[in-house]
Amino acid sequence: MGLILEELAADGSVRVAQIAAKLGVSTASIRRDLQLLEKQRLLSRTHGGAVANSTAYELPLRYRGGRHREEKRRIAAAAAARVGDDVASVGLTGGTTTTEVARRLADRQGLTVVTNALNIAAELALRPDIKLIVTGGAARSESYELVGPLAEATLEGMNLDLAVVGVDGITVAGGLTTHHDIEAHTNRVLIGRARHVIVVADGSKVGRLAFARICDVSSVHELITDASAPAPELQRLADAGIVITAV
Repeated sequence: MGLILEELAADGSVRVAQIAAKLGVSTASIRRDLQLLEKQRLLSRTHGGAVANSTAYELPLRYRGGRHREEKRRIAAAAAARVGDDVASVGLTGGTTTTEVARRLADRQGLTVVTNALNIAAELALRPDIKLIVTGGAARSESYELVGPLAEATLEGMNLDLAVVGVDGITVAGGLTTHHDIEAHTNRVLIGRARHVIVVADGSKVGRLAFARICDVSSVHELITDASAPAPELQRLADAGIVITAV
């Protein structure tokens, strides 16, 4: 539903067929989302789509479409494809790409999603076939994420089949990094509770070093990125044992 609201904020209207094609879901699913959003008075439905209401809808800067939007959608589609029948539980950190992953998992049946991202939780809370678990913690207005000891205490009691992690940087030497130290620690705990870890990062994040270290690359099984990622760093990551998927 977040994509619908983003498109409304940008263009003032959306078409059912267009949004369904972007997300790779049925038009019936999009119509259900529009119905729910209309009940919340965030839009008005029209024939074949919807128009924005006067109610302002603002996402934090980190979650607005911005650069690399199409790349992130391709990355998210590849990550969602990893959630097969053998995956019962998925952990999602915050971030634009993990939000796109959540949107592609919204219609899955019997899946448990654990997240510390409030915007992801808001999108999945009304999905009857998803079991949603949201951590506690202190909310960061910059990222919509719940972080700190309460979030980590929630995660410590769980065992996850898969974690999909967004980062601000990934290098062999520096590991996984982000801009905020407390966020880094919370993400490290989530990664430690997962049997399999996938990092989703557009090419601009590969070879980049941000302020706070999340963990070493030895904790990562796969990196899903795009063709713009620097080849030398991808090779170093592959040599370190990470499966590289460029979409």
